Amino acid sequence: MTTEVRSLREFKMPDVGEGLTEAEILSWYVKPGDTVTDGQVVCEVETAKAAVELPIPFNGVVEQLFFPEGATVDVGTVIISVAVAGEAGAAPATAPAPAAAAAAPAAEAEPERREVLVGYGPRTGTAQRRARRTTTATAKAAAPQPAPVAPAAPVAPAPVAPAPVAEAPAGERPLAKPPVRKLAKDLGIDLRAVTPTGRDGVITREDVHAHAAARSVPAAPAVEPVVVEAAEAVVAPVPVSGSGDVRVPIKGVRKATAQAMVASAFTAPHVTEFVQVDVTRTMKFVRKLKESGELGRDVRVSPLLLVAKALLVAIKRHPEINAQWDEAAQEIVVKGQVNLGIAAATPRGLIVPNIKDAGSKTLAGLATSLGELVETARQGKTSPTDMQGGTVTITNVGVFGVDTGTPILNPGEAAILAFGSVRELPWVHKGKVVPRQVTTLALSFDHRLVDGELGSKVLADIAGLLEFPKRLITWG
Repeated sequence: MTTEVRSLREFKMPDVGEGLTEAEILSWYVKPGDTVTDGQVVCEVETAKAAVELPIPFNGVVEQLFFPEGATVDVGTVIISVAVAGEAGAAPATAPAPAAAAAAPAAEAEPERREVLVGYGPRTGTAQRRARRTTTATAKAAAPQPAPVAPAAPVAPAPVAPAPVAEAPAGERPLAKPPVRKLAKDLGIDLRAVTPTGRDGVITREDVHAHAAARSVPAAPAVEPVVVEAAEAVVAPVPVSGSGDVRVPIKGVRKATAQAMVASAFTAPHVTEFVQVDVTRTMKFVRKLKESGELGRDVRVSPLLLVAKALLVAIKRHPEINAQWDEAAQEIVVKGQVNLGIAAATPRGLIVPNIKDAGSKTLAGLATSLGELVETARQGKTSPTDMQGGTVTITNVGVFGVDTGTPILNPGEAAILAFGSVRELPWVHKGKVVPRQVTTLALSFDHRLVDGELGSKVLADIAGLLEFPKRLITWG
């Protein structure tokens, strides 16, 4: 009598961008015992650049999840194992050696169970990872393997199924929308502990805030905080007992942004120039484009669109500002196309996706690309490719009511333009002081590539185009 035998296949954390070394597991969409198919998304991870969903490349049954949600995992490390159908009559590839099988219960009971301060279930022991288990069937893997979250069960039917990672022992995953899950994660709240008031048992933002308010009442005695090593720390803020302070682990996009800004500030010599501009005609032009619908009925028209077009026209007139510094070759590389970055604030931190070859687009094409970029960023679906290869950036601080600032260069770029708020101010117009719509532009540039003359010409061109927007047609 022949029986179907299954063998294990391991799925490793891929490099979802260029040269990334690690990623954080945001959510698992499967648990041990689930059947998966080739191409099915099994988890969502966050790299230093974006959140990405990972599909499994084969069919089978999930045997083990090696890391919980919130863990940071090195690229190339196994994160999930799947039992796939093998050839009849072959020995099971996952059968553990007797010694290892006997040692498993002891390994499970050995560390002390301690509760964490954030909502990802109990952790085992202190800050150190559990040493990986080795079996005769898996000893062929020479590379270091990650420590499993829970002891793996054989593929053959077992009396007790392995517990899913980051799930309540006897409950289902709480019902909540992604923004609510993100809010709970940021506040360090376990959704399983929140009482839902929404329809069909869905947890709302109000439920999370109410739970956070109740949890903030000081309790005695104070709980000893659990130390979590950096590789397994979660993003959720961890309240400091009795002090009211909140500690937020620096990970993912925020960590990458912090490192990039420090590197940029202390590598490229920054110079920032400012100019106030009468944008009354630009604001009228924006209203005209909206009312006429000549760029398309579904196209969003905003002052940022004309600022972006003005910057692209200025770069066309002065292409030397669209450049990069090659330290190794000691050369200035003037880029052949403009990949226009737009700084976007998201719940995961500041990201700068860019519009590829923006200089070749018409005003309508630029408006479409800008709208798609902003919408994708808001949904948290910006891909790593969209944030690679930028050559110049715009940061729109005016949406926050800020007049101007001294923006820091996106690493590898020569210039960044800050667009301030548009305000009605007294202005000398045709010899009279009258109220006009005025904004302040700030251009920061790398003084190694851009001298004062070039930077001033570019900024003056942008200002002139926004003061007389019809030039966008003749100059562009």
